[in-house]
Amino acid sequence: MTQFKRRDILKGMGGLAGLSLMGAGPLRTALAQGMASDEAWKQASGTTIQFISENTPPTTAIAANLASFQELTGITVNITEMQLGALVQKVALDFGAGRSAFDVIYADPYQVLAPYHRGLVDLNTFINDDQQPVVPKGIEDFIPTQLAAAGRFKDRESLYTLPYDCPTMIWIYRRDLFEKYHDQMQQDLGFDPTPSDSTTWEQYYQIAEWFSNGNASEVQYGTGHQAQQYDSLMCDFSNVLFAYGGDYFANGQQVGLLGTDSPGACQLTSEPAMEAARFYQKLLKVAHPGSTSWDWTGVANAFQNGEFAMMPEWHEFAGSLESSQLQGKIGYAPLPKGPARSANLWGGTGIGINANASAEKQKAAWLFLVWATSPQTQLMGLKSEVGGGTPTRQSVYAMPEVKAASTPPTDMPNMLTADTMLTAWQDEHIGLRPKIAQWNEVDTVIFTELSKMLAGQMSPEETMQSAKQRIDRIVGA
Repeated sequence: MTQFKRRDILKGMGGLAGLSLMGAGPLRTALAQGMASDEAWKQASGTTIQFISENTPPTTAIAANLASFQELTGITVNITEMQLGALVQKVALDFGAGRSAFDVIYADPYQVLAPYHRGLVDLNTFINDDQQPVVPKGIEDFIPTQLAAAGRFKDRESLYTLPYDCPTMIWIYRRDLFEKYHDQMQQDLGFDPTPSDSTTWEQYYQIAEWFSNGNASEVQYGTGHQAQQYDSLMCDFSNVLFAYGGDYFANGQQVGLLGTDSPGACQLTSEPAMEAARFYQKLLKVAHPGSTSWDWTGVANAFQNGEFAMMPEWHEFAGSLESSQLQGKIGYAPLPKGPARSANLWGGTGIGINANASAEKQKAAWLFLVWATSPQTQLMGLKSEVGGGTPTRQSVYAMPEVKAASTPPTDMPNMLTADTMLTAWQDEHIGLRPKIAQWNEVDTVIFTELSKMLAGQMSPEETMQSAKQRIDRIVGA
């Protein structure tokens, strides 16, 4: 695994800073670095391509700024946005029929890339073609763990997508309450409650219990969770599982980073996994009782409404939370550590090219990939008033205006999480679920069995044993 440290992200980004984002002229100058002329950008002029995407903030921002791409290339892009489940069905039908209703694919690593990677173009075809525009600053500019997790499957050579978005779970908390009650909490609990690199999950539990015992008038509960019987429950539990040293399969980080067709036997009955399940059950008993009915949006809304003091949540909710009555009152930190490490589940995705598309449309799609993931477009997304995600490129974080936006007041609220994210994406902190073709079925088993545990129908030990048996049948172990 490529070693990824904070200094790698903070290295200088040269002459790309401060470029105009709305006009094609300056954008062309930046993107054409290393090319003989601008002609390559016009090679597919007049072509229309179809981009299918989950309805995410980055795509919303790109859809609002397509005029600059069309001016640069002469290419028309039609964007179809939908829920991820519906997208997976349409892509599967497209690939299965050997057609290309969609040329650019939002390829979720688990639901699209792993099962359908053979339907995607190996992007090295274009990266190694000196007649094509180069990826600005090279693919080395993408955050290494994200490049592998979003773009590769089974080997380190083939590359099927460029990293497009990067939601990651972190600790979001009411900084105002932690500051107001700091001394009393420290006296009662016997440790500094301020979220830090040394805070453990057990301490998180004690902090949650302290708030839930009525010690703060502003909130009724200490913690809230996305523990609905849904994918969100798997996400919430995975942070604890990985922190305790457990995993779904052997060599979990490698399986999550590159993926595999044969993950082997499920590891949920290992002692670290059992201990993680016991702790998670204990934690949810002091959490807001609405937790078992919330997904990521539900828990964010409840936090925003002042119902509890902290939560594990996807970092990109910072944008909406900082636009609420809690503006300036929120803190961000990596998730607590367990016996093994601090683990922050990554949920990013890349965009790739349909291998069934015609040669002309593939060229047009490549131009779109280069533009859509460029530093300039990612900066545009950060500033967009209609959407926008968090950059997947190291150079964007080094831009002076982006650095400045990491402290309030800011016009890029997601950047308030920047210091936290630079830690969360390091090799030793990123949490990666298994990148396997059967993940959808495995995911369903995990959140179904965990839901029974939280409802008191099964013990943690029975839950992990049942989940292992079902998962082993799915993967043929």
